[in-house]
Amino acid sequence: MAGLTKDSPAPTEILLHQQSRRLEIAFSDGARFEFSFEFLRVNSPSAEVRGHGPGQEVLQTGKRDVEVRQIEPVGNYALQPVFSDGHSTGIFSWDYLYELGQHREQLWEEYLKRLEAAGASRDP
Repeated sequence: MAGLTKDSPAPTEILLHQQSRRLEIAFSDGARFEFSFEFLRVNSPSAEVRGHGPGQEVLQTGKRDVEVRQIEPVGNYALQPVFSDGHSTGIFSWDYLYELGQHREQLWEEYLKRLEAAGASRDP
C-alpha cells in the first residue's frame, strides 16, 4: 500500500452513525465510503489482527455486534477507533481507509470465506 502523498485524497467529512453501527467518510476527490464497525474491526491494521508479517494474520471471529465507543484523531493523517471489545491499537490512515473503501466488497467476501473455512462465526 502506498503512503500518503500531497495528492492523496483527504477526508472532508467523517460521520459516526452509532445506531446503524457505521462509519461514513467523504473524501476530497468526491469518493464516499461507509464501513460497518464489524468490517473496520476485522480489517484493523494492528499487529494483533495483521500479525507481524505475511501469513501471520489472525482471523477475527464473533465481531458482528462490535461497536465503536470513540474515535481519536491521529495527527492529520489517521483515525484510531476504540472498539467495544477493548481493541484500540489499530491506526487507520486516510490512505488505508480509502483503500478499504475501494475494495470493501472483495475484502468482505474474502473475510466470509475465511470464516467459513475455519468453521467460525461472525456471532459472539
